[in-house]
Amino acid sequence: MQTLIFEFIGGLGIFLLGIKYMGDGLQKSAGDRLREILDRFTSNPFLGVLAGIVVTVLIQSSSGTTVLTVGLVSAGFMTLRQAIGVIMGANIGTTITAFIIGIDVGEYALPIIAVGALIIFFFKHQKFTAIGQVIFGFGSLFFGLELMSSGMKPLRTLEAFQELTISMSEHSILGVVIGTLFTVIVQSSSATIGILQGLYAEGAITLKAALPVLFGDNIGTTITAVLASLGATVAARRAAFVHVIFNLVGTTIFLL
Repeated sequence: MQTLIFEFIGGLGIFLLGIKYMGDGLQKSAGDRLREILDRFTSNPFLGVLAGIVVTVLIQSSSGTTVLTVGLVSAGFMTLRQAIGVIMGANIGTTITAFIIGIDVGEYALPIIAVGALIIFFFKHQKFTAIGQVIFGFGSLFFGLELMSSGMKPLRTLEAFQELTISMSEHSILGVVIGTLFTVIVQSSSATIGILQGLYAEGAITLKAALPVLFGDNIGTTITAVLASLGATVAARRAAFVHVIFNLVGTTIFLL
């Protein structure tokens, strides 16, 4: 049991570090173009959606994009109408991480980490260091996932876990609550999705039980924008509120 817990939380830590490193590296190699993208491409809602997708893919965090957007709205650089498009785009952009996680690169994770570390240590040029960070983060992401997966293997045989997944299949609201709470705690919807994909791959959870948790993590990821908007302007609070409503409505539709 101790091994299970340690592998899981250790894997989760490495996974979150990987996402952060990857996002930071991409952000550095993209330079200060992020605000420029958000500023220039939000003239109409469709371009706003596109900007939201691009920025989220670059920084590997929908929360990061929405917080940035709330900040721009608060500073008066962006209208609420422009912000709505970006927030919707951020929700689409974050799915790219789930697709990346779905690629089975786990067995090559350690060599990828090694390559990234070598580039970080031996190249002093900022651009190379950023690329090294991206590679290191990419490898860490998969190494963390592998650790989490091996930690989750024994869950299949745990009676309490089997009962929980059965009740999640029958009562989808329970799955939504679990997904929301877990994402609020770890502050990363990608982490929740990674765990779900791992459990599903191990045969420890059914698709019917996994989907409500997935919808719940979309609600949980809105907490960051809500917190960022607390001391901000009315328009910024409205932008964060739109994010919450958008994800709640999406969850309700798909649950039905």
